[in-house]
Amino acid sequence: MIKKIKRNPYTEVYTLGQHISLSPHKARRIIDQIRGRSYKETLMILELMPYRTCYSIFKLIYSAVTNANPNMDFNEARFVISKAEVNGGTNVKKLKPGARGRNYLIKRPTCHITIVLKNIALYEFYEEQEDSNISLKKSRWKTKKKSTDTTFHNMYSTGELWDKK
Repeated sequence: MIKKIKRNPYTEVYTLGQHISLSPHKARRIIDQIRGRSYKETLMILELMPYRTCYSIFKLIYSAVTNANPNMDFNEARFVISKAEVNGGTNVKKLKPGARGRNYLIKRPTCHITIVLKNIALYEFYEEQEDSNISLKKSRWKTKKKSTDTTFHNMYSTGELWDKK
């Protein structure tokens, strides 16, 4: 099941894939490689990696970008993966028949993958707008000077702690 939710409609696109039948440990190995990279670079990395997990992450990222383009008129080249996380899901438990009428439990782990894509073009535009609207008033915050004197106390030489007899 894939959920697509828009967080900040001007800069971010949010995608959540739930109950993906992968180990969270194996998914984190790939998510760590793509976090902070651009959209095109991420797709290239995922296509060339030899792991089965890459396909499901590829589908999530591709789905997020294709969902964002018609709604917000974004350029695909300007997306960056700002946040990507993997959380563990439920374990699917199956019984495998064994010798002498016994059963053996098989556990299939699942995970939830969250990916947030940020549009750099609009983010840079808003930063330029904030820089142009700088007020010339003095700030009302008072800066306090804190002394950072650290003294070393040797508890054995002073004799204040306790004395052995």
